[in-house]
Amino acid sequence: MKIYAGNLSYDVTEEDLQKEFSAYGEVTSISILTDKFSGQPRGFGFVEMGSKSEAEAAITGLNGKELRERTIVVNEARPRSDSRGGGYGGGRGSRPGGGRQKRY
Repeated sequence: MKIYAGNLSYDVTEEDLQKEFSAYGEVTSISILTDKFSGQPRGFGFVEMGSKSEAEAAITGLNGKELRERTIVVNEARPRSDSRGGGYGGGRGSRPGGGRQKRY
């Protein structure tokens, strides 16, 4: 089961999350997301646990816990919704000229 871990300090490492989550069961994968341009952590990540019962125990045990001076948010990861819009490429191209307006 995949778990969302949010409100992470930028100093939190995958090893830190491994240590915290492994107290509740087998951790199969960890990823802390980073900004694609700067490479800096974005303050959240995902942890995958070996079983649903282990994941639920980790959520209960870690949600609201302080880690590196931040109160972390831990819950079941939800499927990613496509927030880029649809149909017309996010609304672009619906006006003549590729969506750009002339400034006078």
